[in-house]
Amino acid sequence: MARYMLKAHQTAKKLSLDDCVYLCMRSGQWWNFWDLKKEFETKGYYFGEPSISASIRNLRKGPAREKYNLPKFGEVIEKRKISGSKGFEYRLINYNKE
Repeated sequence: MARYMLKAHQTAKKLSLDDCVYLCMRSGQWWNFWDLKKEFETKGYYFGEPSISASIRNLRKGPAREKYNLPKFGEVIEKRKISGSKGFEYRLINYNKE
């Protein structure tokens, strides 16, 4: 399955890590840190797993909820364990069908 979520016109301006994470996760697909990191690297953005983890947490906070038009209350990120692994996958609960 193609995971090309950051389109060329979106990368023309400098995006923050929060922007990159939101743009990938807004479709509601499941993502882990390593897949997000690979997606960002294909577009010339280099972030480590701890920074990506922090950015996913940021999506739960007020400023990001307002910026990305997410609900002010309630959970916006789902988390599930990767079968046979110590890792987790995350997805944005898809409130805004775009």
